[in-house]
Amino acid sequence: MPADQTPSLYAAREPVFPRRVTGPFRTLKWWIMVVTLGIYYITPWIRWDRGPELPDQAVLVDLASRRFFFFWIEIWPHEFYFVAGLLIMAGLGLFLFTSALGRVWCGYACPQTVWTDLFILVERWIEGDRNARVRLWNAKWSGRKVRLRLTKWVVWLLIAVATGGAWVFYFTDAPQLVRDLVTFSAHPVAYITIAILTATTFVFGGFAREQICIYACPWPRIQAAMMDEDTITVAYREWRGEPRGKHRKSAEAAELGDCIDCNACVAVCPMGIDIRDGQQMECITCALCIDACDDVMARIGKPRGLIDYMALTDEVAERAGTKPRQIWKHIFRPRTILYTSLWSAVGLAMLVALFIRTEIDATVAPVRNPTFVTLSDGSIRNAYDVRLLNKHGEERTFRVSLTGDPALRVQLEGLPYETVKVPANETKLQRVYVVAPRGSVPAGADRSEFRFWVEDLISGERVYKDTVFNGDAP
Repeated sequence: MPADQTPSLYAAREPVFPRRVTGPFRTLKWWIMVVTLGIYYITPWIRWDRGPELPDQAVLVDLASRRFFFFWIEIWPHEFYFVAGLLIMAGLGLFLFTSALGRVWCGYACPQTVWTDLFILVERWIEGDRNARVRLWNAKWSGRKVRLRLTKWVVWLLIAVATGGAWVFYFTDAPQLVRDLVTFSAHPVAYITIAILTATTFVFGGFAREQICIYACPWPRIQAAMMDEDTITVAYREWRGEPRGKHRKSAEAAELGDCIDCNACVAVCPMGIDIRDGQQMECITCALCIDACDDVMARIGKPRGLIDYMALTDEVAERAGTKPRQIWKHIFRPRTILYTSLWSAVGLAMLVALFIRTEIDATVAPVRNPTFVTLSDGSIRNAYDVRLLNKHGEERTFRVSLTGDPALRVQLEGLPYETVKVPANETKLQRVYVVAPRGSVPAGADRSEFRFWVEDLISGERVYKDTVFNGDAP
């Protein structure tokens, strides 16, 4: 290369063709894929009877009504702290599992991993195992190659469409949306969302694959902060496998390690790396290399575990010829105990908040313009906008009252009494006046605190909000 020519920093992608492998970890990944995809695709179709005034979809993010339904739980907009709590628990859970077992989320349950596994399975069914796919990749375009590629892409596209369609079903009634989609009467947002998710699933799972994990996902670069020498992760026992060698009947065979350099661990890796090169950012700890290596070790009569889940402290112990620590001692250590405690505390707090919340709620906003008015009889009146929330599936009558200054009395705008009817599962904005008779406000007391009470006359539930009464005695 000429001295004045800048070298390219771009490296073309080398396609990865993982070989089929069997074993306990591959079986575990199949089960996780079936369960997670089943939950994702089936959940919007589960029905849950909440009464005539509410949707009967078990899990629904109702943006129109600004509510989230999860079976018997109903989350209102002002209860967004439940969603925030779930996000915090998800983050702490990710920290916990990464600290204990490395990137198990990435290797087993990450959507990118699950859909990529499904796409590779389809690819293997149509084009064959690794060697057949490599030959097809290197072959010139022909009728057979075009037929296989188109078949594969059509199946991928159907999976991608189902993926995008399932997502929008979480935001509206699934059966009705299917009818609207088929008759082309659905809202354009539904078609746009399905198209975007279809395209991303098709590209990410079919073509980008490991590049998403390496370049697009930030977690590989963050995970190091969650891991230490006691974290259990996939590793190669170099002290047992080296030096490598395939010629087991030669004179130097006695000096060789257990690794026969068959590259089975490389052939099954969905990231296209060699675990024998040590810990790498690209490794998602899917453990398929363990299954492949154990199978080879069993066939050549060597002990399993040349590649295995282990911690760095195990390496030091095994090199010294001592017994490594038990697995539970790696998992239960100060860092994981701290994460578990925080995760449990957030979860417990959410459960307590869920069970102690009332079926009614209210917010009070004093009207500031004007702060108060003096009526013709000399009494002072403040106005408040009281927002009443009825979470019940039927209309309820609420009584509005106050405690504090005994001279203050309540008047509801447009209503002769202190009660107001609130429709089922709705919020009603009610203007409320608080009046202080002439002479009841002490001289110089321009602000006095009191408490609004809202009571459900059927259930007896009560909620309160503290506010202030503004006025100035003559």
